[in-house]
Amino acid sequence: MRGRHFIGLDTHCAFCEMAVVSEAGQVVKRQRCGTTIPELMEAIVSVPAPRYLVFEEGPLADWLYRNLRTQVDEIVVCEPRRNRLIAEDGDKDDPIDAPKLAQLYRGGYIKPVHHTESFERIVLKQMVGLYHDRVRNRVRQANRIMGQLRQHGVFVRESAFCEPKQRQALLERWTSDRTLRAALQLLWEGYELALRQADGMRRMMVRLARREEVIRRFIAVPGVHWIRAATFFAYVDTPWRFRSKSALWKYLGIGLQRRRSGEGPTAVFVPTDVNRILKCAVLGAAKSAIATKDNPFADQYARYVHEGLSLRNARRSVARSQTAVMWGMWKNGSVYRPEWVGRTGVGEAGASSSGPSSSSA
Repeated sequence: MRGRHFIGLDTHCAFCEMAVVSEAGQVVKRQRCGTTIPELMEAIVSVPAPRYLVFEEGPLADWLYRNLRTQVDEIVVCEPRRNRLIAEDGDKDDPIDAPKLAQLYRGGYIKPVHHTESFERIVLKQMVGLYHDRVRNRVRQANRIMGQLRQHGVFVRESAFCEPKQRQALLERWTSDRTLRAALQLLWEGYELALRQADGMRRMMVRLARREEVIRRFIAVPGVHWIRAATFFAYVDTPWRFRSKSALWKYLGIGLQRRRSGEGPTAVFVPTDVNRILKCAVLGAAKSAIATKDNPFADQYARYVHEGLSLRNARRSVARSQTAVMWGMWKNGSVYRPEWVGRTGVGEAGASSSGPSSSSA
């Protein structure tokens, strides 16, 4: 049987650096090829099987993963921030990075990044990201207008100018200078465009979300509606990625990490290197459930606060409970049942369900 070959690929928009490392750790081939699927396939197929391909997460990762996975025995997209050997060991350039990446893969030191194999899921995830980008753009435009008004003593919120008919009254309160008024009209035009784009993307998102049976079940959970359900569904992709609820919570940015050195104290903290869109979605769902009051999650929140937990930590605990219930619903194919909330092994049954699993996200 032939020995395994580990292929490290350092990708760029114009070219890729490829290095092949044998099972014994020897660099047996180096090559530069254009960043096109035919050229990359030709280079990869020239390596004797079994072959294992690794490259770092980046803008090209989804495209490369989908098109190259059939040409290798295993393909891994890895987390670049965890590859400290590449960043800190000796010289740093692309021809050197490729063999180091292959050596890390050969030694089992690579942290994989999950990529979906479904093109439809990729499209949904990209649309979710675009929607949130358009919302952030609308907020930026609104903040710019509020800042402009504030410079001349007019303090308002976005709701005071979101409708065109409200703006003339603001102009009368603001200033009579024609130049400044023309500048504000320009800002309002940008805000109107951002508002239309955000509204259009929201309608598209809801249409896409309605097609997914899992999302239709998610919206029964208090505090979760189409956008938050679609965001959770698109970024998590499959519940079988996570071996436990705590692994899911860490991926969402609401779990706890522990760090200890020697005999010193154990530091417990919330991870900061997370997907901000996903974290805001799950915390926003908890906040909405708490505000509506008449549901088990609001009852949980009241109990946590009564027991002395801070408001912030109580809200985060509610978010953990919500996402555990959604995770269990997803794994079991079940619907939301209020009586399950907070009951380990029932409402959060995903933790004890049988099924495929992998190490982490």
